[in-house]
Parts: sequence; structure tokens; C-alpha cells
Amino acid sequence: MKAVRVHEPGGPEVLRYEDIPVPEPGPGEARVRLEASGVNFIDTYHRSGLYKLPLPATLGCEGAGVVDAVGPDVTGLEPGARVAYAAPTTGAYAEFVTVSAARLVRLPEGIDARTGAAVMLQGMTVHYLTHSTYPLKPGEVALVHAAAGGLGLLLVQVAKRLGARVIGTVSTEEKARMAREAGADDVILYTQQDFEAEVRRLTGGRGVDVVYDSVGKTTAERSLNCLRTRGYLVLFGNASGPAPPIDPLTLMAKGSLFLTRPLLAHYTQTPEEIAWRAGDLFAWIRSGALRVRIAHTFPLAQAAEAHRTLQGRGVIGKIVLVP
Repeated sequence: MKAVRVHEPGGPEVLRYEDIPVPEPGPGEARVRLEASGVNFIDTYHRSGLYKLPLPATLGCEGAGVVDAVGPDVTGLEPGARVAYAAPTTGAYAEFVTVSAARLVRLPEGIDARTGAAVMLQGMTVHYLTHSTYPLKPGEVALVHAAAGGLGLLLVQVAKRLGARVIGTVSTEEKARMAREAGADDVILYTQQDFEAEVRRLTGGRGVDVVYDSVGKTTAERSLNCLRTRGYLVLFGNASGPAPPIDPLTLMAKGSLFLTRPLLAHYTQTPEEIAWRAGDLFAWIRSGALRVRIAHTFPLAQAAEAHRTLQGRGVIGKIVLVP
């Protein structure tokens, strides 16, 4: 089969489109013939070596397709089932992947493979951020960085469903328009405005209840200054690089703040938790309450170009690879 692999860390140029053996499902596993794979910033961390994988490695943490075969001890899942999955398994930049059957969810009628691949990792991340890490309540105020990215657009919509006021940060007028269409109440162009000062102005000096920060290095310290007393900084990405160390005494001095660095795998530890999060997402999509924007679709062989596009920061929505 064809797959995109990394043999040494580096930039997009290290991605190799090559032939490797079709994997065989082991006990408790299913093999999926992939119809679409999601492209996420975590893939660039794996490629660059920021998050280390045994090499050579096939990238990709999210995909959707059809079950092709099942291994021993798999029950309740048959070849031909339409499924999707996300994390912690890599290997989705390929024509086939083996995945723990316990992590697969069935795609309901009306949701195609590209949508499934586009929403599983980012969508379940949004679900745990807003329902578990910091459960948003009506009337609370959330600051969402990168509000027009694939995850940001989903996060804005779900936060609004929960009754929160949303302040988003974006880099361009076009992204600002998309964030507002998703439901953001206020949008800050951080290329033209100091987002910290604007947040203070927009909240009358109080600060926000929670900051959802996927940017990391360039925003983390100033995100702390946007919080109310006892507010929550949720750092869940490194788009600009890893966030700098934060002294616990700084959290005290700035208002007894809370800081967490969550990971999707820790919020999808059981089949029941996966089914809850994915089930909510699919129900919202089918009802029209959640819109998934696929910005670009690339052939699997053009994974390097997909990475360049993602890291160029001009994407409004999700990038998907198709074998």
C-alpha cells in the first residue's frame, strides 16, 4: 500500500510517499481501508521531532473509511462497517491502518468519510475542552485563540451552544468574518491590535473566565493576563512553538489562576467516553447545529504540500488527505 512516512525529523520535505506492507490486524484490532485522513498540527510536531515517534513512522492520527478485516477477539464490528477514529494511534497517512476496535466509532447515515475524518480529532478535542477541562456555563466569557482555524471554528460554535460569550483572535479580516459567522461575539485582529488590552477593554477590566490557547509560545504569557481572578488557562497546542515555563508563583500573583495542558488521549480513555464525545458531534452535525468547514483536500501523495499549507497559517477550516 501507499503511505506517507518520516525517516528523520525535519520540515515538510522529509515526508516520503512510499510503498509499505499492508498491516495485519492483531488481537482486538480492526483494519480500516481509509477514504480520508485529517491533517492536524500534531502531525507537524511528529514530523519535526517535537513529539518523538519511533522512526520510520507513518504520520496521521485521524481517519475514516470502511472496516476491511478484524483481528481475534473483536466482537460487534464487522467488515464493511463505516467508521472513524482519532488518537492516539498514528498511521492515518496511508491507504490502510490498523486501529484498536475499541477506539472506532460508526459513522451515522448522512456523514461521509471526509466529514468524519475532519471532525474526529478536533471535534472531540473541542468537546473535552468545553465539557470536561473547563465546562463552560451560560454567561461565562471565553477567549479563543486561532478562532478561524479548523478547531477554532468548531470551538466557537460549541461554546456558543453552551451559552458562553466568545472573544476570538484571528490574523486577517477574512478570518474575522468567518469567526463571526461561527458565532464569535467579538473578534480581535491580533496583527493590528494588542489582544491583551482589547480583552480587558471588552470585559470592562474583569478578564475572561477561560482562555483556550492552541498557539502556545507567542500567546501563553499574555493569555494569563486576560484572565479574571481564579480563571483558567487551557494550553492545548503549540502552533507557534512550545509555551515557555510558567512559575507557579506567577499564577498566584496574577490572581490564583489555574493552568492545564490537556491531551485528547487522556479524555478518550474508554469506549463509553469516545462514544459520548463523538455521538454529540455527529448529532450536532446532522441537525445542522455544527458546521464543519473543509478548507482544502489534497491527494495523499501531496501530504508535504498539505503541511506547508497548514503551517502557512492561511487556512480557514480543516485540511483533509484522500488516498
